[in-house]
Amino acid sequence: MKSTVVEHAEPADPSAAPLNVAVFASGGGTNFQALLDHQAKQDLWRVRVLIANRQAGAIERAKAAEVPFRVIATRDRDAGDVSRETLDALADFDVDVILLSGYLRLLPVEVVRRFAGRILNVHPALLPAFGGKGMYGSKVHEAVVASDATESGATVHFVTEAYDEGGVLGQWHVPVLDDDSAETLAARVLRVEHQLYPRAVDHLCAALGGGRTPERMKDLWLEEPPYLPPSSNHEAEE
Repeated sequence: MKSTVVEHAEPADPSAAPLNVAVFASGGGTNFQALLDHQAKQDLWRVRVLIANRQAGAIERAKAAEVPFRVIATRDRDAGDVSRETLDALADFDVDVILLSGYLRLLPVEVVRRFAGRILNVHPALLPAFGGKGMYGSKVHEAVVASDATESGATVHFVTEAYDEGGVLGQWHVPVLDDDSAETLAARVLRVEHQLYPRAVDHLCAALGGGRTPERMKDLWLEEPPYLPPSSNHEAEE
């Protein structure tokens, strides 16, 4: 039986200022909330702004946490205009790191290139399986349950110019049970997403703050959901 291994970031330089983080979201933002809840526990990074491409539940979470937000529409807009507006917003908040939290658009190419190695996403499966364009939210879990896969999980990976093709930073494995539906599997995976993503952000920011290239984290394993503390929100990311 595999055991859960807890990954901790290396201690930060107490004299170093926290890195400035922008979170991008399109939906309810449960992973955004997990990041907000976690940030008070460490001094490596702080969420400075939420950027949404439409009105979304994540904005209400930002308001509750007194985090500034910007809505940068992407539908039916010139890509160059979206890119310029996005880069301007990131510059306004002196952003160092970008985190995607259920953001359902490709980032502008200019943003990806400007922040190469500093953009993370969390995906609800074990990439490279069940990834790529159109694979998000319930679609991922439906595909996993319909397959012969015996495990799934969450992946935190670097963002590139294509969907889900960046290098993996960390993964947390969970079992696919014989009686699983897409909904029960989604709830199990989301619980570990909320645990893995903040740890991966700590890991990245500790490396960046120390002038190092982050190494891949040790894989984490979950045999059954009760081994994790209850999550405050089991609503799947859209």
